[in-house]
Amino acid sequence: MTAPRRPTRDEIAEARGRIAPHFARTPLVRLDHGFPNRQIFLKLETLSPIGAFKLRPALNALLSRDPADLQNGVAVTSSGNMAYGMAWAARLIGVPMVAYMYRGAAQTKIDGVRALGGEVRFVSVETWWDYITDAARPDAPELLINPVTDQAVLAGNGSIGMEIIEDLPDVDVVLTPYGGGGMTTGVASAVKVASDRCRVFAVEDDSAAPVSAALAAGRIVTIETRPSFIKSIGAPSLVPQLWPVARELIDGAIAVSPAQVTDAMRLLFKKTKVVAEGAGAASLAAAISRPDLNGNIACVISGGNIDAPAYSEVLGGGIPSA
Repeated sequence: MTAPRRPTRDEIAEARGRIAPHFARTPLVRLDHGFPNRQIFLKLETLSPIGAFKLRPALNALLSRDPADLQNGVAVTSSGNMAYGMAWAARLIGVPMVAYMYRGAAQTKIDGVRALGGEVRFVSVETWWDYITDAARPDAPELLINPVTDQAVLAGNGSIGMEIIEDLPDVDVVLTPYGGGGMTTGVASAVKVASDRCRVFAVEDDSAAPVSAALAAGRIVTIETRPSFIKSIGAPSLVPQLWPVARELIDGAIAVSPAQVTDAMRLLFKKTKVVAEGAGAASLAAAISRPDLNGNIACVISGGNIDAPAYSEVLGGGIPSA
């Protein structure tokens, strides 16, 4: 694996240009919540054609490739949304697509991949993580695109940050959910180029918060995790190839509880009628739980692909089981 680097302004702009014909710009809307010292804005990636931001990096990763590299198809390792996005992008350009997923992934994401013609190959969680960190690779003919460290993936994610800055030039804080770190790194790359005062925070589930642990220890550490219904963020450790880049860009990490996340999911539904999955609402949960964050706060609402029974439980006031 080639070591990833911070995507440049030009790379992000080029990615946005590739994506634009296929992906309508998502809105940045103000949340009416009555806080006296801050305004909260929602970057609604839930409104993408697949209901999640991952279509951006998937499209850029495929559209920037030499077609000859894709003659045997494309493969990606994903907990769900990247697989969904890659299936959409692969169908667009007419190549076969394979997703390596674990069985605990949301059924709505598995069904979405298959509905778009993608093939799902189930692996253990341990194998899934080894594929992401490049500790192992599947023995298959398809071009394997890393969902976290691929340079085109990072640039595609950066288009989110570019749009935030354009819509809210005086943004003070950007909050992004942190799973593998690709979205946070891409968004922060765009934001930090345009603003030297805006702070970017990684938001994670306190059931599995490796960013907070790494910042406290000064190095990557392996942590104990607890089961959580929030599937797209949280891991026992960090992707080592990306962490040096992410660490230079973020201003800190905020760990939120499943209870805080479900509160944010209910608030999104009540105030904006937006359906968000757990990871998608984590940034808003962080904005609400941290009164020290002032000014204009942009929360990336990263996805809305949650199974209906789990979402029904959230709306009923509960916390879904892991």
